[in-house]
Amino acid sequence: MQILAKFNLMLITVFAFGLIAVCLVTDSLLKRNAQQQVVDNARIMMETALAMRGYTSKQIKPLLDAQNRLQFLPQTVPAYAATEGFNALRQKYPEYTYKEATLDPTNPRDRATDWEADIVNQFRNHAGQAEIIGIRDSATGPSLYLSHPIRITDASCLTCHSTPDRAPATMIKEYGPDNGFNWHMNDVVGAQIVSVPMTLPEAMARRAFLTLIGSLIAVFAVTLLVLNVMLTLLVIRPVTRLSRVADEISQGNMEAEDLPVRGRDEIAGLAASFNRMQRSLKKAMAMLEDS
Repeated sequence: MQILAKFNLMLITVFAFGLIAVCLVTDSLLKRNAQQQVVDNARIMMETALAMRGYTSKQIKPLLDAQNRLQFLPQTVPAYAATEGFNALRQKYPEYTYKEATLDPTNPRDRATDWEADIVNQFRNHAGQAEIIGIRDSATGPSLYLSHPIRITDASCLTCHSTPDRAPATMIKEYGPDNGFNWHMNDVVGAQIVSVPMTLPEAMARRAFLTLIGSLIAVFAVTLLVLNVMLTLLVIRPVTRLSRVADEISQGNMEAEDLPVRGRDEIAGLAASFNRMQRSLKKAMAMLEDS
């Protein structure tokens, strides 16, 4: 096997083992990073929903209170505004879903399912807990969720949710007097929940992984090509030329051309030594012939 082939085989073997090590290390790391990125995006979306709740409560609802007495407008309800705003956001980010899951909601669409009720009760049982992140099995596969508690901190909320007799008559007419009441200040009544299929962070991690591995292979290929060119020009060709001249001398051709000496590296030193040896051998042969 030629030197160049051995050199390439050694480098490819070392790179292959290194690439396997990189794959083992970066695969789980990239998955964690992708999952964290999805969670961070979910936090931003949840904060956006909170901002919409506050805007609706402080600026929209006061403007429409008079009209609300004639016809109930769900657009004045902070939870409704936040949910509808998030649904508009889903036009660009369809993987994310948002729900204000409530144990006893006025609007039936906000009623918590079993797993959502477990999250709400966990917030209720642990007053200092501000966030829950987890993975659950859904009909479409594993799903990542981020949740924050919905706590009654604004006394104006109790206007609609303390007792039916205090609630707007138009709201009672719309939803009835049986749900969404008996709330109290500082009660945890529900949870904001943003859900994302695990296929999203997995796909993000896969793209990052393939990009990383592809980049490493491309860099290695270019490096290998450059090393091959340098090895051929600086080592293989001079050694091949030296071997050819040595072979000619071994066959009795004392007039073989001198090897070119370029630079001061080891190959140049070898060529200079070989030229001296050739001249010495030529003189020795001449002296033998004259004697």
